[in-house]
Amino acid sequence: MARYKIDIEYDGTNLIGWQINSQGSSVQSILQDAIFKFCGEHTTVYSAGRTDAGVHAINMVAHFDINKQFDAVTVMKAINFYLLKEPVSVLNCQIVNDSFHARFNCINRHYKYIVINRPAPLVLEKNKAWWIPYKLNLDAMQQAAKKLIGKHDFSSFRAVECQAKSPIKTLDKCTITQDNDKIIFEFCARSFLQHQVRNMVGTLVDIGRGKPYDIDKIFEAKNRSAAGVNAPACGLYFVNAIYDATNVDL
Repeated sequence: MARYKIDIEYDGTNLIGWQINSQGSSVQSILQDAIFKFCGEHTTVYSAGRTDAGVHAINMVAHFDINKQFDAVTVMKAINFYLLKEPVSVLNCQIVNDSFHARFNCINRHYKYIVINRPAPLVLEKNKAWWIPYKLNLDAMQQAAKKLIGKHDFSSFRAVECQAKSPIKTLDKCTITQDNDKIIFEFCARSFLQHQVRNMVGTLVDIGRGKPYDIDKIFEAKNRSAAGVNAPACGLYFVNAIYDATNVDL
């Protein structure tokens, strides 16, 4: 048996998310089907993160096991051959030791969220960003974002259906930058609650619109209704996953 680590990019616009679900195509189901067509083996592909419907990935990390052994380049090319008509692509493939786990060995996850702030509707970036036609106060959003960094109870930013055992998370990075009409929110943490990033973005955008949200009071409330809107999935991207180098030895 061999374990393969793969880096993947995908357009989540018409997918139900990462995880297999009877409601439609998922990244996981597409990859597992491609692997089966390649080698005739049924396997489970495990990822660093479980993105929701409509969310994209620039470099999602995953792994899977198959009994037949091939070199990594052959595996990557073969899987991509069966992905040609799918919104998923394998960017890199590596043989790793069997102690590596894409989810459990991940020590940091990086997401970004893209807002296009202009009066004109989106065409080229439709379904790839959140279009906001009204003016946003960048400085107000940046000041509020600083308060999100650190170890907090993020109950007010978690989805009602979130099944995480604890709402306590440590946010290592939360920055907002602007390039012409594009505003980019970036977040890094070991792990996130369900919808945490989108709820933080929605709250920060509401603050940018002039709504009188106070981050400290939102934390104190520990109630989803105390925070802002849930930003649409289309603007969210899984950027990459960080691992201890000892877990990916060849």
